[in-house]
Amino acid sequence: MRGWLRQAAGGLPRQFWFLWTGTLINRLGSFVVLFLSIYLTGERHLSQSQAGLVLGLYGVGGAVGTMTGGVLADRWGRRPTMLVAQFGAAALMLTLGFAGSYPQILIVTALLGVFTEGVRPAFSAMMVDVVPERDRVRAYSLNYWAINLGFALAAIAAGLAAQADYLLLFVVDAATTVATATITLIFLKETRPAHRPVTAGAPRGGMLTALRDRVFVVYWLVNLLVVLVIMQHMSTLPIAMLADGFSAATYGWVIAVNGILIVSGQLFVPRLLDGHRPHRVLAIGALIIGAGFGLVAVAHSAWMYAVTVVIWTLGEMIQSPSNATTVAELSPTALRGRYQGLISLSWQLGTALAPVLGGLVLQGFGSAALWVGCFGLCVAAAAGHLLTGPARERRAALRRAEEAALLTPTPTTDPTPAPTS
Repeated sequence: MRGWLRQAAGGLPRQFWFLWTGTLINRLGSFVVLFLSIYLTGERHLSQSQAGLVLGLYGVGGAVGTMTGGVLADRWGRRPTMLVAQFGAAALMLTLGFAGSYPQILIVTALLGVFTEGVRPAFSAMMVDVVPERDRVRAYSLNYWAINLGFALAAIAAGLAAQADYLLLFVVDAATTVATATITLIFLKETRPAHRPVTAGAPRGGMLTALRDRVFVVYWLVNLLVVLVIMQHMSTLPIAMLADGFSAATYGWVIAVNGILIVSGQLFVPRLLDGHRPHRVLAIGALIIGAGFGLVAVAHSAWMYAVTVVIWTLGEMIQSPSNATTVAELSPTALRGRYQGLISLSWQLGTALAPVLGGLVLQGFGSAALWVGCFGLCVAAAAGHLLTGPARERRAALRRAEEAALLTPTPTTDPTPAPTS
């Protein structure tokens, strides 16, 4: 056990562990977004359409936040961007708890999305900065484990807090966000690489440079296909289970299998992936995710639904660290924040589109068509990874060569001629 722990978590930089601790604390208090729809309809007595607009504005704010946070992380620095976003999010959490009118709720929720999601690109860029390439799969697996552990415990704690007083959700969420910001303020140092002269062929400019990066944009689109499938677990999967006669409580314990499996098994993933080419891992992960969601078409009992969750969770577990590592490898040093912002945007966009597209297919073509379609999207994503993976590997090798060249001091020639005899 000691040897396994050393292999899973040993040798990582001290600053990574401060980032990891901040992630865990923040996720332990992630109450507001988790219970926002219940709070709006149950406590504030808003209609479903009004609550939907509030949640939609949070998503719009999140999209703006990821893009803005990515640019600021590169221009301003990782640490100041994180501090502004974290302290701003904490203040807005409390403001939302005391917001009285519907227009106030709309405005504050949109701003909350900007600040809450704005920290992610800077956080991810800082992790790339501090963790050596050879350790990134382990680091991302550990961070993903902390996210899911915090999420699982937050769901339980938020339910208890809501029974006491809904305002407690906002207070605890704000307090944990302030605690995370305090860790950033006291223990984290700025990691943005110093600006260097741009060499011939090296990337220039800002966000447009990232958007013109065909290798990255193709990867972004392939990743979006998988996101559209994964996010069905929050939208159409509960609808399918309710249509089969199951209660919301049954859906709750079925989906809890996802968090339990990740918390119990994620730390074993790095050893499993060691030595395998990332694009093949991503392709296999996409196929496993597709198989899990595709099997929902024939699931009509609670245990069968739980089996489908186990299957697609296994795919998610091997995909997540490989995805993060791939983005890190494709990102030029000077544009890491922007690239992280764009990949975060794919999740924001997928989260917004998944319930809309899934609902349209479910209503127009039926349940079987939806889940078979999810499998088809994942097959397309797997094929995309296999076809474009070699180009990503060549790009990653080029990035490593460019960074090594920048770190290697250029030999200088003494202009003074040597004395002659």
